[in-house]
Amino acid sequence: MKQAEITIKGEEMEKVYAGQTIDLNDEGYLNHFDQWTKEVGAEIAKEEGIDMTEAHWKIVDYIQEQFKAEVSLSIRKVGKSGVVDIKTFYQLFPKGPLKTSSRISGIPKPVSCI
Repeated sequence: MKQAEITIKGEEMEKVYAGQTIDLNDEGYLNHFDQWTKEVGAEIAKEEGIDMTEAHWKIVDYIQEQFKAEVSLSIRKVGKSGVVDIKTFYQLFPKGPLKTSSRISGIPKPVSCI
């Protein structure tokens, strides 16, 4: 079994979620999508003050599918996805729907987010 190497660069950090040590960037987004699990996402959601529901998880699934397909995301695109309308997207993730849902989904912050 290969021993893990830990490197700290600039503002990057590690944090334990669901019993796993996760590499995060300086904004709290996962550096490695393959470290994401539903349990990790649920703990990140708790940090954001969100109790995940089936509607939240449907959005997470959609965001991850788009990320894997290398499709860029925007609030408008998510709102037109058929998964959620824009108003509900804002209600489910009130602190910033795309930034928050992307962080919970384990993907990098979308380019369209400031």
